[in-house]
Formats: sequence, C-alpha cells, structure tokens
Amino acid sequence: MQLNPWALVGVGLVTAAASYLGRRTSQFARPTDDFLVARRMVRSRRNASAISGEYLCAASVLGVSGLVLKDGADALWYPIGFTAGFLALGVFVAAPLRRSGAYTIPDFVEARLGSAGLRRTSTCFVLALGLVYLVPQLQGVNLALTAIAPGAEAWWGPVAVIVLLVVNIVWGGMRAATLVQAFHHWIKLFALAIPAFFLCAVFLGSGGSGATGGLGDEAPPEFTEETTVTVRTDVVLHVGEPTTVHALDREPAGPRLWSPGVDYPVREGERLLFPAASDVPVVSDAATDNASWLRPTEDGDEVWWTYSVIVATFLGTMGLPHVLARFYTNPDGRAARRTTVQVLLLVGLFYLFPILLGALSRLYVPELLVTGETDAAVLRVPTAMLPGVAGQLVVAVLAAGAFTAFVSTSSGLLVSVAGMVATDLLWNRTRDFAIAVVVVAGVATAGAVVLPLDDLVHTVGLAFALAASTFCPLLLLGIWWRRLTWVGALLGMLVGGLGVLTAIGFHVASRLTGMDVPWFVTQPALLTVPAALLTTVIVSLATARRVPGDVDVVMLQLHAPDHLGFMRDGSTRSRSGGALDADASGRHRSL
Repeated sequence: MQLNPWALVGVGLVTAAASYLGRRTSQFARPTDDFLVARRMVRSRRNASAISGEYLCAASVLGVSGLVLKDGADALWYPIGFTAGFLALGVFVAAPLRRSGAYTIPDFVEARLGSAGLRRTSTCFVLALGLVYLVPQLQGVNLALTAIAPGAEAWWGPVAVIVLLVVNIVWGGMRAATLVQAFHHWIKLFALAIPAFFLCAVFLGSGGSGATGGLGDEAPPEFTEETTVTVRTDVVLHVGEPTTVHALDREPAGPRLWSPGVDYPVREGERLLFPAASDVPVVSDAATDNASWLRPTEDGDEVWWTYSVIVATFLGTMGLPHVLARFYTNPDGRAARRTTVQVLLLVGLFYLFPILLGALSRLYVPELLVTGETDAAVLRVPTAMLPGVAGQLVVAVLAAGAFTAFVSTSSGLLVSVAGMVATDLLWNRTRDFAIAVVVVAGVATAGAVVLPLDDLVHTVGLAFALAASTFCPLLLLGIWWRRLTWVGALLGMLVGGLGVLTAIGFHVASRLTGMDVPWFVTQPALLTVPAALLTTVIVSLATARRVPGDVDVVMLQLHAPDHLGFMRDGSTRSRSGGALDADASGRHRSL
C-alpha cells in the first residue's frame, strides 16, 4: 500500500467545509434551545437529511461492504434491519414522542412515569449506549486512515477527529449540528453512489467477471497470480478445498498443504505466499466458497444469530438517543412522522451502494479474506480495479464519504449524550454542555485506542441490541400501554440492559483471549429483548397501584392530534425540579 495524497485532500476538503458550516451556523446559536433542540424549528426535509447523516455511520459505509465481502447473503440482514427500523419508529414512536415535549429520553421517562430513580437509570444506559456506539466510529477513523496513509499511528486519527467534533459542537450545539449533518448525508450518498456506478461500469466492461472469476462460480475465489499476503492482525483461517500455502516466516520453509475443516491460526505480521490458481483461504467466520456465499446459512447457531440481528436492528433504532433527539427538533408530531418516511427513502437508497461495492470486493480484493481487514474493502477495491491515478481518485471520493460518516454519527451521539448529561446531572446548561461533550469524547477516544478492533457492523449491532433491550420496551409500553409502572419499567430496563452489557463484556474478553463464545454473546438481542418486555409487563401488572395518577392526561397529550393543542414544548428540568415551557409567542417561562 502507498500513500494516497488525493484521499487526504478529499478528507481535508470535507473537514474544512463542515467546519465552516458549523461555524457560520453557530454565530446565530444563543439560547439553550439552540444547543439542545434547535428551537424546535427544523423542517422535515432538512431533519430527514440530518437524521440520515448521523445514522449512516462507519458500519454503514465500511462495515456493510466488508460483511458482504465476507458473508454474502447473510450480511444483507444488516442493511435491511437498519432501514426497517425507521418503519417501526415512524409507526409507533415518532409523533407521540414529539408531542411529549421532552428534550431527552430521561425527560420523557420522568414525565410519563414520575420516577427520579428511573430517570437516573435511563441516564446511565444512555451514557453506556453512547459509548458503545462511539467506539467503533472512532476505530473506523483509524481503519480508513490506515488504508489511505499506511504507517500512521493508531491513536492520532481518532484524537484528531474527536478534537474537531468537540470544537464544532461546543460552538453551535444542535443547531449547528443539524446543518452539518444534512450536508454530510448528501456527501456520503454521492461519495458512494458515483464510485459504485463507475466501478460497476468497469466491471461490466471487463466482461462481467473479476480477478477471481465470477460470483456465480460455486468454487472458492482464486488468486489468479502468485500473491504474497501480510496478515496485520491475529486470525484463524479456513479453506474450502485442499490448498498449498507457503508460510514465509515459519520454519521449516517450504509449501504446506492446508485441508478443509482445520483451523489455521496466523499471527500478526506473518506473510503467506499463494501460488497462482490457488484457492483463497478465509477467516474462520466467513463463507469459504461462492456457493455458500450466495445462499443464506442453514446452520442452527447461525440461524439463531441471524434472528437476533433482525430483532436488534428492527427494534434498536427506536432506542437510539441521537436519532430520537432529532424528533424533538420538529415543529409538531405530524412533521416528525413525515420526517421518518423521508428517512426511510434516503436510508434505503443509500444501502444499495455498499452492497454493490462489497460484491465487487469479493471479485477483486480476495486477499482481505485472508488478512481479516474486510472493513477496508470499500477503500481497496478501486485501486484493484483501476491501477494508477484513476483508482486513487475514486478512493479519494470514497474516503471523503467514509470520513463524513465518522464525523456525522459521532457528532450526533456527542450532542445527544452530552445534552442529556448537562440537562440531568449538571447546573449551568450551556457551560456544562461543553464540559459533558469533552468528558464523553475523551472516554470514547480512550476506548477506541485501547480496545481490540472487531467488525464494525458487529460492534454497532451490539449497540442496537442495547437500545432494543432498554429503551425500545420502555418507549413502546410507555406510549401505548397505560398500565405501565415505574417499577416494571425499571426492572425491565435492568434485565435487558445488564444482559446486553454482560454479553459485551464477554465479547471483548473473547477478542482479547481468542476464546470461542456462543452466538448469543456476539448478538444477544433475541434473548434480552423478550426478557426485558416480559419483565416490564409482569412487574407492572404486579404493581398496578403504582400507575401514575395523571396517566390519562399524559396519554391524551401523546396521542391527541396536533391541531387540538394538547402538545406542550417542555424544556430541560431545573435542579429544583422545575421546567421551562414555551407559550404561544415563543417566550419561555418557568413552571
């Protein structure tokens, strides 16, 4: 790999443009409402672009293509679930949540159930979810920079990005973030769409087959010429058919015959030489041949894991704090629902292109199946298809899109999590918002540097599992079931949230030690979401006397049509328990 100066220029231009937009918008941001909910004046089309901008993260731009390269048909459930999650959000949550008038999830929890203890618990889980989601974004920064600037230190990319984000967010808060994230969405869309169309044209012009043959060939992909691969992280490799491999850094020297069904561990830094026409080995959890790559898995554990992914992605979207915070910025419930429909269109369109790039990657960069760096497929396939300056220019466009994914999602997460901390735990709202941004960003950056790198989509999938197991049951039952009690909500959140956090702990340990773990550790949502729902319902029924006395008034506020005037725009609660509310003229008064 060589330094790609065009990619660095592309990243620099996107960074400069985003910083300029954030700075210009921040000049008009003064009240607390600007920092937290952009004065609730963001219209549906801009808000849909902003939601898409911060929702389409590193896992969407790099991780989906990497999973398609590795797993084929089984990987398609991720983009399907990421998109379909907005359908459930729009049907069940978007409009009532906006009518609640809350700034944050803890605001909604206390307004609905009247429990300060439940509010503090939800605050802890918002923080945990934000950190789990932020870490893979910052690790994706390092992955992208390594692909375009080999030899770069592992820490400086995440640190540079987080400093940029903190400065932009502290200047302008939500109002600046809205315009920047809308800008980022369109940059990401065109940065993937244009190269995808161009590379597909090159592929069709070459006769519809890549360097390793065609995807319709049932045999494993092959190296068409003698190839040396340097493994950059510890991996375990499998082969689908007997394959001759030269381990250049092991004694005794000479060829070795690898057999199907055997684990072959390879350490970081080792070099493997593959003769021409030899089959491509794959990392242990990848499809070994194109026939299995094209078909969904039929293995029992893999099927259960797939169902767990479906549950996490379908239901997790409605529990993501940085997505829900966007609906507080709409003028009313109708605009919130209209925003969700537009997001469905934007996100569904976007995911077509990572899938195409992942399929092309299997044809042109099969060596990534050996090294385990499948998340870098988007940034490697252009130069494999187009050697020279043309390929570098395509990489530059894709790198700019990937970088905007890191920045926009991380920005949205920092704004929502820091806004919650400043609102619920601190005193001076504007100053404490800045302090919260710095603290959360610092912890996430340390985690990104210290923790081992996993597939970006798998890590983000754990964040979705945490959201689906905590806030999804709380929001669904809180909005649609009047018999919910704070005791049931609290215990359900603890059962689901602690279950997922325990699985995350075992997952990290498995990455550090190399031990095998069952499927429900890598994706526990199929177990934790039903457990959280059942616990919430059963305990609520057992504590029926604790149903809030004002439940009928609150439910009317959540579900009454906007034009009837029941919607209230509450603001952040003060330390003394009061809140700010807006009267018809837009002035704020203390309740």
